[in-house]
Amino acid sequence: MPKGDPKGGRPPIELTEAQAIELEALAAYLSQDMIADYFGISRPTLAAIMKRNPDVLLRYKRGKAKVVGIVAQSLIQKARGGDNTAAIFYLKTQAGWKETSVVDNTSSDGSMSPVQMTDEQVSKELEKRGLPKAILDE
Repeated sequence: MPKGDPKGGRPPIELTEAQAIELEALAAYLSQDMIADYFGISRPTLAAIMKRNPDVLLRYKRGKAKVVGIVAQSLIQKARGGDNTAAIFYLKTQAGWKETSVVDNTSSDGSMSPVQMTDEQVSKELEKRGLPKAILDE
């Protein structure tokens, strides 16, 4: 068996320094699947390269972080400039704001307020309305 990997098989694919620099630039705009396609490798192969080579992983993360910073800066500028949509989005994603709705199922006069009824009470109400009790079994 030739020297190299004692298990045999193909040698692992590595990115050159130029490709690692290119990956950093691409990471700002493309997903890992797209980057893998760009380099002509599979997504698992790209993941394996980043696992073996911390510099490649760092370049990928740095590329993503740069564009996130640029977009965040633009969003903050819009929010400061009076764009309510941008301000609300920022506060929801960064400050934990939430939109909640409270549903009140009661009517102002109490006639439509939900009540708990026993099976016997339901049967009596059905009987009053002339409906068959079998409706309970459906």
